Amino acid sequence: MERQAKFTKLRENCQIRTIRRIMHISTEILQACADDDRRAQKQLYEHCYKALIQVCMRYHTNHEDARFAFNNGFLKILNGLRDVDLATIHFGGWSKRIMVNTLIDEYRRNRNHQTSIFARETEGELEFHAENVTNQAESNIQVEHIMALLKTIPPISAHVFVLYVIDGYNHKEIGEMLDITDGTSKWHLSTARKLLRDRLEQLEELKEKRFAI
Repeated sequence: MERQAKFTKLRENCQIRTIRRIMHISTEILQACADDDRRAQKQLYEHCYKALIQVCMRYHTNHEDARFAFNNGFLKILNGLRDVDLATIHFGGWSKRIMVNTLIDEYRRNRNHQTSIFARETEGELEFHAENVTNQAESNIQVEHIMALLKTIPPISAHVFVLYVIDGYNHKEIGEMLDITDGTSKWHLSTARKLLRDRLEQLEELKEKRFAI
């Protein structure tokens, strides 16, 4: 009864708010989750889901797989609450990084992605290709459309694009996550941009043909 009353008080005081997908969560409710308060954990799950399911959707083509991945990441978030300073933690950024790391770990376990990584003759060739492809693709289309088009290109290139352009990781971090070199990461980024640009041009051509009829 005491735990239920405490949780009810937390809810009445609006201790958890989601504004524009940014989570504002009190230390009290995080501590309740760390103490295995099931009601608090359920509330935290619901708000994390709203903020982080779209992160999972970037790495999966259907909602069922994305939700499965989210559940795995959320368990790591709960377990991690016991090992961090709840008074100083920036929960939004911290939880997102755990979720992204969970998704990357899952991806790395699927060794089939290795078949998509092509050997290049030299690191210099990778650098050349990476530096000579512009950023036009992601600047000319809304994020929602980019995410849809990413599902039409090789997964490894799509993952690098998401990590670099959307999640803000650098090539060194991406290389460590995906077990590839910095140069290979840059090459996949340039490949993704080129393929996205090609897809955009194809869409524009289709639109012109429809209007011409």
